[in-house]
Amino acid sequence: MPNLHSSDGATYLLQVLVSAFLAILFVQSGIDKIVDRRGNLEWLKGHFAKSPLAGIVPLMVTAITILEIGAGMLSAIGCGLIIFSRNSTLAFYGAIVSAISIIALFFGQRMAKDYAGAAILVPYFLLALIAIYLLAR
Repeated sequence: MPNLHSSDGATYLLQVLVSAFLAILFVQSGIDKIVDRRGNLEWLKGHFAKSPLAGIVPLMVTAITILEIGAGMLSAIGCGLIIFSRNSTLAFYGAIVSAISIIALFFGQRMAKDYAGAAILVPYFLLALIAIYLLAR
């Protein structure tokens, strides 16, 4: 482990923390969509009822679940690899899939005209972009 009170140490710490955050965020969200698929589908069908996406809600839930589980698992495994081998490659790809997931969620919120819900995603997207930058180092 590097000296944490240095530029390299700070980068290492940021890489671990941002990967852990994305892992928790997306693994939990993806698992929730699997465990409570019926509840999520019912809520989302109502949420998208007046949007052009109304007919494809089950497909969208499946797609976002796959993206979220992928982002979370890549970030989680990547976080472990950063800690044990200083290799950030997997976490980097986790951050990319995280950003794609958030873009998909943002698109859905905008299509449903849930502008407040879309705005809530902006800080998460910015974090994913910062993660991509940090993990590319």
